[in-house]
Parts: sequence; structure tokens; C-alpha cells
Amino acid sequence: MAASQARNAGLPIINLLRLKGVSILQQLHLEERLLRTSSENWCIINDGTTRPTIVMGVSGKPKELLETDAVLRDEIPVIRRFTGGGTVIVDQGTIFVTFICNKDAIPGLQSYPRPIMSWSSLIYKNMFQGIGEFGLRENDYVLGNRKFGGNAQSITKNRNHVEFICRLKEFMSRSDFINGTTDGVAAYFSLRSPDADDIQNHSSQFEPSSKLLTRQELRDEASIELVGTISQAL
Repeated sequence: MAASQARNAGLPIINLLRLKGVSILQQLHLEERLLRTSSENWCIINDGTTRPTIVMGVSGKPKELLETDAVLRDEIPVIRRFTGGGTVIVDQGTIFVTFICNKDAIPGLQSYPRPIMSWSSLIYKNMFQGIGEFGLRENDYVLGNRKFGGNAQSITKNRNHVEFICRLKEFMSRSDFINGTTDGVAAYFSLRSPDADDIQNHSSQFEPSSKLLTRQELRDEASIELVGTISQAL
């Protein structure tokens, strides 16, 4: 314990919150509350979510990103989150890692996507030593030539899916990944375990903007697309 405290002396404090199976909507609401109302640093690790769910960025348009008829038929929840970025499908097999940090938590880090992704890749680098050739390519985490996380920014035609995507379970267990992430965070922060009161204090008098789209909203989007198509044809 003494050696650990000496190693972490002078590092900024981060609240490490480990969750299991919390719904992605609940997680997004918690993240936004902490982002808007807390002045502390946070790392949230959520091991899986309750059911398969589509999550779109704040400016995402269902008519452009989804096969609306199939989504409605299969009753798949669709969430528009409060942050930007692409559209993803998450489920029980997804591990979520979120950082909410003050600008000065990492000295010299520029507040732009590429520098932030470069810094976050350092947290995972040691975890994959001896397991795979880990790196950051564009805005994706990769093992060799196949990605396993990050931002989806391009579409490659005429390429088999398994040729550029890999599954982490091929390389390590879920618990090893989560524990390795915790160890990586500890290299840059002094870890603190928040209690229920720490979370509850940020839950009142704030209305998060991430929302579950209703079936009617999805139908309306599809109708708008149909009307637009007819108008162009005329």
C-alpha cells in the first residue's frame, strides 16, 4: 500500500466507477450529469448492457443511418446520445470505458480528437504486450491490421468483415481487459472509489439530453424520407 501511494503521489485523482450490465441509456444519463455538474475526474467502466441497442450521435438521422422498417419490426431500441460520433450497435458483449476529465488532468494534452485518442491508447498499450501488435491507426485501436475499438470513420468496399475487425475475446478475457484498463488508468491517476452519495449528489436538478427515440419518431423520420424522395422524383 505504501509503495502504491508513493507511486501515485502528485497524480491527479480520478473516481473509478465499475459497473456491470447497466443499460446504455442509464450510463449516458450518468455521464452527462457528471460532465455538466461535476468538477472531478471520472472513469466509468461498464461491463455489458442490458439488451442490443442502436446508439446514434447527437446529429444522427435515423432515415440516413438505419433500416427503419427492420428496426421497428425487431423492436430494437434506438438512442440519440448527447455526444457526437458515429452509429453503433451495443449489447451484452460490449465493454464501455468512459473518461470525463478536466483539461489540466493530463498536462500538455490538446483538446482535439486525435491527441485524446493518442493519449488513451497509452492506457491500453502495456496490456497487449506479448499478446498482439497493438496500435492506433487513424482513430481506431488495432491489433495488427484489425481493429477492435475506436471511431468508425470510413467504409471499405469489397472486403470481408472479419478481415478488418477482430474480437477481443480472441486475445484475452473480459476480466483481464477490465483489470488491465484499471492498471492503465492508475499510471496517470490516483484512483478513488466513489460511494453512492458521490453519484447521487449529481443526479438532482439536471435533465440529460440523451433520449430513447419512440416508435412514432422513427416512423415520422421514415415518412419524411419518403416524402422527400417523391418530391425529388416530381
